[in-house]
Amino acid sequence: MLRRREPVPFAFVAEADRFRSNVTPPPRERASAGEMAGRWLIGLTIVAGLVGSLVLGMPALSQDQAPAQNQQSQASQGH
Repeated sequence: MLRRREPVPFAFVAEADRFRSNVTPPPRERASAGEMAGRWLIGLTIVAGLVGSLVLGMPALSQDQAPAQNQQSQASQGH
């Protein structure tokens, strides 16, 4: 079924662009001390996890300057 589109007067469209409500929203409630502490703990846990992963991952990412070629097993030394 086809919908019939009715023309909208231009004055209505122009008025709708600058319409402002005179109803103000209620003020936001402030977070309690427990909620703020929880947010800080979550943030601190995330930062600590990222720093820990960097600390543990950096040795694996570093390139050795000169690999030790003079290491020999005990079997090759005849022991």
